[in-house]
Amino acid sequence: MHTNRRATAIAGALVIVGVIAGVLSIVPVLEEPHPLALVSAHENQVVMGAVAQCIMIPAYVGFALYLYPALRAENEALSLGFLGFRLIAATFHFIGVILLPLFLVLGEGFTQAGASDASRVEELGELLRTARDLVNHVALIISLSLGDLLLFRILWRSRSVPRWLSGWGFLGIGAAMTASLLVLLRVTDVVTPLYLAMNAPLGLHSLVFALWLMARGFAAKTSATAHQHG
Repeated sequence: MHTNRRATAIAGALVIVGVIAGVLSIVPVLEEPHPLALVSAHENQVVMGAVAQCIMIPAYVGFALYLYPALRAENEALSLGFLGFRLIAATFHFIGVILLPLFLVLGEGFTQAGASDASRVEELGELLRTARDLVNHVALIISLSLGDLLLFRILWRSRSVPRWLSGWGFLGIGAAMTASLLVLLRVTDVVTPLYLAMNAPLGLHSLVFALWLMARGFAAKTSATAHQHG
C-alpha cells in the first residue's frame, strides 16, 4: 500500500488523542445512584466531559480522513464505507455532547423542586442517563465498529499491517459490539466488570495500532502482493 508516512503518523497520534479524550469524557457523578442531587456540585465534571467528547469528534474523523487516500487505492467502496461510518459516529458524539448540559438543567430543577416534583424530575434524569448510555455505548460503538470492520478488512487483504494486528482488531471489534448489544438488551450495564472486560481488548488494540502507525506506518506493497491483487 502506497501511503504518506506523515499521514499514518498523524492518524496514529489522533487515535492517542481520541483515547485520552475518551477517558476524560467519563463523568463519574452521572454513574451515582441519584446523580441529579449531586450534579450541580460537580458541574466541572460535566463541562470537562462535554469538552473532551467534543475533542473526540475531530480526532475520530481526522483519523479516517488521513488514512482514506491510501485505503481508497486498495478498495474504494470499503474505504468510503469506513469514512461514512466515522461520520455517522461523529454525529452520535455530537448528540452525546448536547445531552450533557441537560443534566445540569435537570439538576438545578431537582434542587428547586418540591418533594412531589423532585421525583418526576428524577425520572427524567434516569431517562436522560439511559439515552446517553444508548448513544455513547450502543449507537456510537456499533457505528465505529462497523466502520473499523471495513478498515481491517482492507488492511487484512493488503497486508499493510501484520495480520496478527488486523486479526486482533476483528476479535476486539466483535467483543465490543457484543457488549453493546448486551447493554441494548439490558443484560448488563456500562459500568459492570463484564462490559469493561469485553471492551478491554479493543481498547488495548487501539493503542498498539496507533503506535504501529506512528512508528512503522503501512507496509509498502511488494511486487508479489501487487500481482495477487492485480
